[in-house]
Amino acid sequence: MKPLKTFLGFASLRTGTLVAGVAGIIVAIIGIIVIYTVQVEFKTIVLDWLPQDVVRIVIVINFAMAILISILLIAGTLKRNAFLMMPWVILAIMLAIGILVSVIYTAVQFYINGKSTEGTLWIVLGIIAVIIYVYMWLVVFSYFTFIREETKRGAYIKDPFRRHY
Repeated sequence: MKPLKTFLGFASLRTGTLVAGVAGIIVAIIGIIVIYTVQVEFKTIVLDWLPQDVVRIVIVINFAMAILISILLIAGTLKRNAFLMMPWVILAIMLAIGILVSVIYTAVQFYINGKSTEGTLWIVLGIIAVIIYVYMWLVVFSYFTFIREETKRGAYIKDPFRRHY
């Protein structure tokens, strides 16, 4: 896979990586607030027998871990440390796969229950969200790859001035 050179065609990969980290924190905080303020019944795909309170706690723990990993991503970006960025890179691709499975499963459930409009809307918006998420992962992975290769070169081969990646 060829790494990206820019974020959105005009910004640096470093900027895109920082945007991904900040967006991860903001989305997680909004998610925690929504879980405790909106009356929604959460269902799990595998463990559907769990009580709602347990499901909420598990989701909040996941959001808290996302905040921590996004903070590590921001710190790794600012310090040019690929090791600190690695947890976000690994978790984000797993989350992208999980989100895609969840979107497809939920859309199928809508169709089974005779709610074709909701199913179609869910699949379209869900696929758009997955595409955006995968693009952000590609931006972060490209910057991660650049930093990792720069670290492998050693102190004497590195350029004295930072590149605009």
